[in-house]
Amino acid sequence: MTMTLTFLGAAGEVTGSCHLLTLGHHRVLLDCGLIQGSRQAEARNREPFDFDPGAIDAVILSHAHIDHSGRLPLLVKQGFTGPVYTHNATAELCDIMLRDAAMLQRRDAERLNKKLEAKGEPPVEPLFTEEDVDALMGSMVPLEYGQLQQVVPGLRLVLEDAGHILGSAIVQLWLELGEWRKKLVYSGDLGRKGMPVIQDPSYIDSADLVVMESTYGDRLHRSLPETLEELKGIFARAIETATGNILIPAFSVGRAQELLYLLHLNAREWGLERWRVYLDSPMATEATRVYVRHFRLCDDEFRAFTRQHPGRHPLLSNIEFIQTTEESMALNEVDRGMIIIAGSGMCTGGRIRCHLEHNLWRKEADVIICGYQAKGTPGRALVDGAQSLKIAGKPIEVRARIHTLGGLSAHADRDEMTDWYRHISGTPPVVLVHGEPEAQQSFAEHLSQYSRHLVVAQRHDCVDLTALPELVWLGPAKDD
Repeated sequence: MTMTLTFLGAAGEVTGSCHLLTLGHHRVLLDCGLIQGSRQAEARNREPFDFDPGAIDAVILSHAHIDHSGRLPLLVKQGFTGPVYTHNATAELCDIMLRDAAMLQRRDAERLNKKLEAKGEPPVEPLFTEEDVDALMGSMVPLEYGQLQQVVPGLRLVLEDAGHILGSAIVQLWLELGEWRKKLVYSGDLGRKGMPVIQDPSYIDSADLVVMESTYGDRLHRSLPETLEELKGIFARAIETATGNILIPAFSVGRAQELLYLLHLNAREWGLERWRVYLDSPMATEATRVYVRHFRLCDDEFRAFTRQHPGRHPLLSNIEFIQTTEESMALNEVDRGMIIIAGSGMCTGGRIRCHLEHNLWRKEADVIICGYQAKGTPGRALVDGAQSLKIAGKPIEVRARIHTLGGLSAHADRDEMTDWYRHISGTPPVVLVHGEPEAQQSFAEHLSQYSRHLVVAQRHDCVDLTALPELVWLGPAKDD
């Protein structure tokens, strides 16, 4: 009988989160996310799973972001029939995000099949369809923070607030198998203290093993006050010239809502009254309504503001919500005076690419990058100083001012992750996931002064949970 954890995604990279927990004859997944980044990276989503989907008993989903949830419909398509345990707000957000992802998969397949047909090659299917999403949503088991849930015999689950996006969770698991009793804590994506809208991450009191993200393990974020001053300065310069637009690529869940709130609170101080603010993302609009419905999960300031201003919610005020493609295209007829928030956050697709096509070459325009940009993405190219960007098959010269705001990140930085870990008693062993190699190695060196047992997971690494607190590595987990 085995008790193991195998790392199958977001191991040595940021996206594609997926970890397989084996407890005797039971198999449970922690997350099942899409791989994002370059075309070569995303092509790996079509590779077979490293396990039989039909043999998975249950999935525990930490939060709704596509790099953690995005292959769940594919898992169902290929035979998974078990429950998916997650926070109830995450379930609502997944219903929105995964349907949008299915639509994009269908469109991508249609475009590719036209090219394949011209070459006389066989067509491809979408990775998954809306019918697969329907089947998945029927498997969702919504939970509240702090609610105890048995997942399979010998495995109990409690979710706590990770402070990353609405419904994001730290996963606490109590495992029992024969004589062994172990507690596993999976951080999911950890948020930050003192950020707007979302609660601070919860502290965890104990663990036998901590599986921990490390996205920003090699840096410290600017403080929120410093970041707001930087934003104010960007807007002030744009207002002074008044000759261009401001584009903000933003993740539809989390960052978009945070930006709407900040723009609402600071509109007068930042001189935005004469600017028109657009949220050009139907998915972000739907997600914003989920935030409004679940405002009781948010921080004290946001809840108080909501109660004080019924009917004038800070996420729905002074913003123009763009729905149709025609409305979105019409924005490109205007060359100044607009702040456009649109997805995708890494500029890999979505309406932001059309707005970049029409504004990136203008030296009067500004582009504010305020979220993580994976290697190989257009957003990362802009951050790294690219002179041009290929959009719709043609190179667009980068003449706009590019601003990178690390201070709005929804991920904890090195010291914030360290503080979270140090609140866990007994300095338990740590396995780092969800990070680029350079950031992970830097964080491992920093955190090693607090934990004797610490490693960076590579894909297919498998740890024997019965040997804890020693980290004993095995080959890929085998069925008994």
